[in-house]
Amino acid sequence: MDRKTFIAGLSLFVASCGSRKSLVAGSKNFTEQVLLGEILARHIERRMGVAVDRKLNLGGTMLAHEALIKGSLDLYPEYTGTALTEVLTRPVLRDAQAVFDTVRDEYQRRWQLDWLSPLGFNNTFAMIVRGDAGVSTLSAAAKARAWRLGMGYEFAQRPDGLDGLLKTYGLRLSGEPATMDLGLLYSALENRQVDLIAANSTDGLISALPVAVLDDDRHYFPPYQCSVVVREAALNRYPNLRAVLEQLSGKLPDATMRRLNYEVDGKHRPAEQVAEEFLRGLG
Repeated sequence: MDRKTFIAGLSLFVASCGSRKSLVAGSKNFTEQVLLGEILARHIERRMGVAVDRKLNLGGTMLAHEALIKGSLDLYPEYTGTALTEVLTRPVLRDAQAVFDTVRDEYQRRWQLDWLSPLGFNNTFAMIVRGDAGVSTLSAAAKARAWRLGMGYEFAQRPDGLDGLLKTYGLRLSGEPATMDLGLLYSALENRQVDLIAANSTDGLISALPVAVLDDDRHYFPPYQCSVVVREAALNRYPNLRAVLEQLSGKLPDATMRRLNYEVDGKHRPAEQVAEEFLRGLG
């Protein structure tokens, strides 16, 4: 091989190495998302030996979605109900499979983004009482008495929020609902300032406090199953990426996600440490 040919070949090799990107995993800006983003990144690195850049704690839904479309991210965890109502601006649906099928098909058609099988938990709204409340379902709560309700500011405004809940169950309230920051709901419940709160089903404090999640026995709240959304281009670039990510499907039921969230929010442990322990536990 002459010198000219060698230099040309070397230049081509360097250029191809330079264009070969590591994967980029992202997340939105709250504990559960950051934890999931770290779990995904570490799992890929461990199983594939591919470097993963992290862009965690990015911001809200639309910021993460736009980053995925533009290629700044290759993947991030998203919720089916959020994708349906906020990204696709579709009406609320309450059948979990119908919601998943809709977002999967529309994301693929519009943006060549793939929804993988759900991770196992459903982070929807949850109506929570103290453990001594004596009721286990929302239907039973509606018959039992009037409730002092505590809720976040947006619960009254959402199409899957307060008004529909009251109509669906005939739930009676004692006075006006107390609106507050989400971080204050559990202390208000513990201190008996309220006796029913509208929180989220994977809140870490559920696993640590003497509280109970009321069964939504009429299936009012829509599904917010969490799945990994991945750019098709990334799946093409790394043919085994889909199989590796699907290894996590179903491995994070509600109780597990609550426990992991509490490790970070309640015990103030680093998300990286909690993610590593979870993956080691999976073997």
